[in-house]
Amino acid sequence: MPASEKPTACLALADGTIFYGKGFGATGETVAELVFNTAMTGYQEIMTDPSYAGQVVTFTFPHIGNVGVNPDDDETGDPVAAGMVVKWDPTEPSNWRAVEDLVTWLGKRGRIGIGGVDTRRLTRAIRQQGAPHVALAHDPEGKFDLEALVAKARAWSGLVGLDLAKEVTCAQSYRWDEMRWAWPDGYKRREEPGLRVVAIDYGAKRNILRCLASAGCEVTVLPATATAQDVLALNPEGVFLSNGPGDPAATGEYAVPMIRDVLDRQLPVFGICLGHQMLALALGAKTIKMNHGHHGANHPVKDLETGKVEITSMNHGFTVDSQTLPKGVIETHVSLFDGSNCGIRMEDRPVFSVQHHPEASPGPQDSFYLFERFADAMRKARAA
Repeated sequence: MPASEKPTACLALADGTIFYGKGFGATGETVAELVFNTAMTGYQEIMTDPSYAGQVVTFTFPHIGNVGVNPDDDETGDPVAAGMVVKWDPTEPSNWRAVEDLVTWLGKRGRIGIGGVDTRRLTRAIRQQGAPHVALAHDPEGKFDLEALVAKARAWSGLVGLDLAKEVTCAQSYRWDEMRWAWPDGYKRREEPGLRVVAIDYGAKRNILRCLASAGCEVTVLPATATAQDVLALNPEGVFLSNGPGDPAATGEYAVPMIRDVLDRQLPVFGICLGHQMLALALGAKTIKMNHGHHGANHPVKDLETGKVEITSMNHGFTVDSQTLPKGVIETHVSLFDGSNCGIRMEDRPVFSVQHHPEASPGPQDSFYLFERFADAMRKARAA
């Protein structure tokens, strides 16, 4: 921001580093983990992705806000990310789909933004030191108690050991029939009977549910705390494990027993992101916290079984430790950035999962086959 302007927002890192800027959106304070996202598009989808609960997102791409926001692009009802950090102040939207500008949208939904920040310097700090704990404050008068903000950042417990799925999951079960967006009709409803799928909502993105519906699935969504009895009572032909936030080991305390009971029924199972990690834990593997995680829409992932490289969207701060995969569980995908695990499958049955987000369309359709693979497994089981 120009040196002549008085800062109206500041970002305080736990190590005492302070970044000043211009505040927008809601006023007040929030404490969270700081990550960076390299995507050039999709800031609205990122802010409403439940997997970002407990995190402030630094956008490395400077043009944030230029296409406004609209209800069709929300991945859940309200923004879940704690706040946003950008290089340039959001501009007025210039896009035919825009219904509202980003600043107003954030303000209505209680999310803080800070602009005019050196995001390159901030991103380097995150890469070198790991995702820091931060306090983000916005005060139109520019009055900040810096010592108190740093103290709050240092006192925050962080995401390790934190179960956030319970905070972002649905309150009760519901049916989903909306399919993927298609020109010129937009979102259409699935009307014919389909493959009965129970989707466990650890923080499910809407477009994942749309992809399931488009693949021929009749989807019933259950809360994260659903038991195996709840799942099996719906007589599913397949079970889907969704994305979500927080420490997978913490969510696994109640999710893993349910998944193991479902696996005993020999049902096809498909997991994405946190669902991938939940499946890995249920099969006997372990998860670990990453230095700064993977957050972006340009991540190359290699399918080890076909040799194909997919351009994927990612958002995760924990990863499955591939060294702990038990016998009978095969590593299917790896990140070409750092070799970390991005997919597994059981050797003897149609149970598989991926760390990346096939529904986010960064390739744009490189990974859609995973939804078809899940549907095909259910059709094969039905015909048997």
